[in-house]
Amino acid sequence: MARRTDIEDGLGRLDKLTHEEARMAMAENLKATHVVDARVKGVVDKVVDVGDVVASIGEGVQAVSDKVSVVIGGAQTVFCWPSKLDSS
Repeated sequence: MARRTDIEDGLGRLDKLTHEEARMAMAENLKATHVVDARVKGVVDKVVDVGDVVASIGEGVQAVSDKVSVVIGGAQTVFCWPSKLDSS
């Protein structure tokens, strides 16, 4: 009977070790997940920064476009104006 108890004790210890190993593996996975999460947050912050820069550039392009429209409109007025004087 003592031999059977030794085997059962050994299996019990093996079971405990198996559970402990599983917990350790889960802890390592959780640690890796936190590292990845932090890196993803860093990438998100950079993407937001790039988006802000792109929006700023877009605003600048729109301002230049508006000025070009004003210049073109003024040029058309200047070029059309003398011809109106010639006809009168």
